[in-house]
Order: sequence, then structure tokens, then C-alpha cells
Amino acid sequence: MIVNSTEMQNNFGKYLMIAAQEDIVITRNGTAIARLTAINKEAFSDRGAAKEIVMEKAASYHAGGRKASYEEFLELTKNSEDRYEYIDGEIFFLASPRTAHQIALAELFVIFHSWFQGSKCTPLMAPYDITLYRTADSINVVQPDIMVICDLEEHLDEDDYYKGVPALVVEIISESTRRKDLVKKLDLYMSCGISEYWIVNPINREVAVYTFEDKNISRNITFKNSETAESCIFEGLTAELERIFK
Repeated sequence: MIVNSTEMQNNFGKYLMIAAQEDIVITRNGTAIARLTAINKEAFSDRGAAKEIVMEKAASYHAGGRKASYEEFLELTKNSEDRYEYIDGEIFFLASPRTAHQIALAELFVIFHSWFQGSKCTPLMAPYDITLYRTADSINVVQPDIMVICDLEEHLDEDDYYKGVPALVVEIISESTRRKDLVKKLDLYMSCGISEYWIVNPINREVAVYTFEDKNISRNITFKNSETAESCIFEGLTAELERIFK
């Protein structure tokens, strides 16, 4: 891959991740001036360098995911400013969202925040970790774009982290997250007690609403064009697609 120096400076974190997979040639005024390449992690044999090895592995956690233990995930994210999710034993790097994603997120959150005013439910937005358990030993950590939590005070731990299960979650998909959001996260949310899942697609200008009962899909409806998306579990909660996809 060839990248100019200005682009590299503005998006160094992204290209650091890519460098684990392929060399990046950096140019200035059309002339190659440097190369960013992955180091050989096997060279680190000293046990005292364990932390550095784990942090270097961060460069290989891209949108496709990489197998790791939950302990490795915790070590990776402990002092990192980057965002990651951990789903079914794989770590996924969360890249910086694009403009259409952020517009949809902002509009939806305003709608949700206004609608839930005065109720027992609280809408929150990413970045915010949600820990979900398929089983006691199957730990997953995700950051939905929006989550509606109706038992916040009952499930806050001593460090002020929420440890319950949201009633509703929203994911705004992109080309890089489409498979994860449509397959992995749908199955995860269905299996872990979430009642409703909105998949917001700025690419096709659609919103799919799934409701779950007894770990199965009980209803699935897709709203398109100038339609208005409607919640199944919160009667009256709606969102006009023309407002979301400006």
C-alpha cells in the first residue's frame, strides 16, 4: 500500500493496524521516503516483554476479527485508546465511523433521548462497553451504537460499569461491519436476552427491526425509503427514515 505523509499523520492508528498485514510505503510530494512494516514478534522471547508483545498484537485485530482469550482482550484494551469488541473468542477493531454513520447516530439518539425522558429507561451511546454472557464461561464485550437500558441502577458495579442486559440495541452498519452486525451480533443479542435489535443501514437507507423471544426471532420487519421505523417493545417509539438518512 502507498500512502502520502499527510494521510499517514492524520490517520496513523488506522495505518498501524494495516501495517500488520502488509507493508505501507509513505510518500512525500510523490517520492517514497519511508516504509512502515510489521516487526517479527517471535524476536521477543523474554518473558518480561509479554505486555509489549500483547500490545503489538493490536495491529493485527482488524474488521475480520482474530482469535484470542478473554484475558488477552483485557490486556489489549486495558491502556488502549482504541476501541475493540470481543465476540465468541474473536477481537474486532472498531474503525473510525464515516459521516453517514455519525449523522444517523446523532439523529437517532436525539429521538431516543427525547422519547425516553421521564421513563425508567435510559438511552446511552457508544463508546460504552456492554458485557454479555452466552454461558458463564462465554464472555462477550460489545459497544452498540445505541443501547436502551431499563435497569441501570440495579446493575452498576462498584466501578460504575453496567453489568446487565439492555432492552434494545442499535447498530449502524458499514461495509466493513456488515457481516459482523448482520450475523454475529444478531445471534449474540438473540442468545443473551436482548429484546429488540435495530440494524440501521445508511448504504441502502433501510432500518431492520428484530424482536427476540426465548432466544429466537419472533418478528422481523424492514423499513425503507420514506417509511417510519417503529419499535415493537416500546409502543410509540418511532424514527422517520428521511430524518435519519439525510
